[in-house]
Amino acid sequence: MHLQLVQAWIAAGLTALIGVLTYLKCRGEGRAATDSNREFFLAGGGLSWIFVAGSITITNLSTDQLVGMNGNQMVLLALWELCAVVGLSILTWVFLPIYYRNNCTTVTELLEKKYKNVNVRATIAFIFLLGNVVIYQPITLYTGALMMKSMFGLSVPTLVLAAAFGIGGSLYAVFGGLRAVAVTDTFSGILLLGMCMLVVFLSLKAVGFDLSGIPPERLTLIGDAKSPIPWPTLFTGMVFIQMFYWSTNQTITQRAMAAPNLKEAQKGVALATVVRLLIIPPMVVIPGVVSWKLFGHLGDAAYGKIVWTVLPPWMSGIFAAAIASAVLAHFASVLNSSAALYVCDLHEKYVNPKPDVQRLSLIATVLFVVAAVALVPVYDGADSIINLVQKLNGLTSMPVLSVFIVGLLFHDVDARAAIAGLVFGVALYAVFSFLWTPLHYIHMMAITLWTTVGFALLVNRFVFGRRATLAFGPWAKTPA
Repeated sequence: MHLQLVQAWIAAGLTALIGVLTYLKCRGEGRAATDSNREFFLAGGGLSWIFVAGSITITNLSTDQLVGMNGNQMVLLALWELCAVVGLSILTWVFLPIYYRNNCTTVTELLEKKYKNVNVRATIAFIFLLGNVVIYQPITLYTGALMMKSMFGLSVPTLVLAAAFGIGGSLYAVFGGLRAVAVTDTFSGILLLGMCMLVVFLSLKAVGFDLSGIPPERLTLIGDAKSPIPWPTLFTGMVFIQMFYWSTNQTITQRAMAAPNLKEAQKGVALATVVRLLIIPPMVVIPGVVSWKLFGHLGDAAYGKIVWTVLPPWMSGIFAAAIASAVLAHFASVLNSSAALYVCDLHEKYVNPKPDVQRLSLIATVLFVVAAVALVPVYDGADSIINLVQKLNGLTSMPVLSVFIVGLLFHDVDARAAIAGLVFGVALYAVFSFLWTPLHYIHMMAITLWTTVGFALLVNRFVFGRRATLAFGPWAKTPA
């Protein structure tokens, strides 16, 4: 009991220290413009490349990644992180120049400008917002609570711990805006990356750096047809999953759009790419594989179990602080992007064009937190959080990406045709997911994407009587 009390004080102290450092860094910066969208949601364009990289890294890497990927207890899941390099590269060299050229606050603002229609912007914003509130926010709270329980053997109800994380994360999102969120991301990210790499080393040391006895299918990067990631999917749906996540996801791209200029943003994303390639993969698979050797199948409890086993007792408090601060930062990031989507894409367009941004964000954030906490029990007991997330994403990710692709690659496309394609794509992937799955779901994502693009163009031509023309090459009328 005495040791647990010391660990708790260490965790609380370090978490509070990150909060103090964030306050000192953000104090007095941009406060006069707090009521402007650009200050609150894009940090006034004042994020240096270091904070862009730090915020992108920790926004993606949180307990849902650590718990979910290690919960598969196989090396193969590292492919998600290795393939992310492709998605980040597309963001750096393709999408970022377009976002900056169009002076976007949200990714969906680009759609309004391309289609010259506010309804397509609002439709995609609503889908993103629904995904944040129903999927990402409750899963972040659930996995954070699960991590703490499995690490320390706590008997506290999961919902109580999740609520505590929700309240803490909302404070950053409400009172500091993106600037405070990004700074917290970076400080907590440094601590988390350091502790997680230590766990990787100590996990391998616990088995004498010997992975013999583990089934070969748990150690290979070449997945067969029955694995979570069959190797052919790397050349089909995986590419577009990464493109969607890194280049059109408001929570991620919002950080990159908050730099003072395009060059600074690209430097930040480039650094995040290096971290993703060299540091993240071992963190999200090796502890889980070692856990399988030591304890057998544990599912999503594997990471917490191995951390508790290999870390010296006096370091558990430090690791708990790293996890707690990462959960708070990640949850705050999603909350801030959710508020941006609601305020910029829905409220200002249909309710009040000049609201009190901070007050409106406060009200929206409170509602989002309540909804996220209420949905935590839905995910309690899931076999694999990371696989569940990817399957749920499939319902909207490829249809949404099709709207971006059609808008960027073609001129003279009616927004209603793009929305019709979106609805068709969601229905098509639902059929593939629940009624008929001839191929692996990642393959079906690629099929869904290009079928949806084709459907939108057909509707545009034969229903709305407009002939789409390519936006590049000798047929281009204006640059993207």
